[in-house]
Amino acid sequence: MSQDQFSAALEALLFAAGEEGMTLNDLASTLGIAVPAVRVQVEQWGSALAANPERGVYLAVFGERYKLLTKPAFANLIQNYMQDAGSRHLSQAAVEVLSIIAYQQPITRIEIDEIRGIHSAGALQTLLAHELISEAGRKDSPGRPILYETTQTFLDYFGLASLQDLPPLTHTQERAAPAADLFASFNAQLGSEEDTTDAEEEEKNNE
Repeated sequence: MSQDQFSAALEALLFAAGEEGMTLNDLASTLGIAVPAVRVQVEQWGSALAANPERGVYLAVFGERYKLLTKPAFANLIQNYMQDAGSRHLSQAAVEVLSIIAYQQPITRIEIDEIRGIHSAGALQTLLAHELISEAGRKDSPGRPILYETTQTFLDYFGLASLQDLPPLTHTQERAAPAADLFASFNAQLGSEEDTTDAEEEEKNNE
């Protein structure tokens, strides 16, 4: 495997691993390369990534785990995006992830990914921005992945007194994303708030 191929494979793996990251042993086993060789190439790639002004991410090390993070120079840009995301309607992906968390909490991102069959990091960030979910500690398993659960805001938005008020799942829904009827009301709520804001702005402009 050439250096370019290794760099591409490494970036793909760390992107897929998300907040969990990967250890050198994980990378070596997945790539089929000896740990010492992986360590050298990872360090070289990390240095090149950090020094490249055309890249928005860098390689960070937390203990024994390697993770891809956004560069501090883009912190304000990302913060603005996340604040703006809080005023948008939920995407179908976010609705699916929220429904899975609601019915199977506490649950890790990897477990959510296994249920959906697709990466869920972006949807989780959206739900965190809406404060519909929060971190619920870490699972006692390798890597100690973050657990997610719904919040009081989630209950308030859907008019639920407790999680016991969630509609029961049918047998076919138990391992799939539950029906999204309940969660459609959240989009409707956001839409009402946005319409009100737009109306207020228009009224101000007409004064």
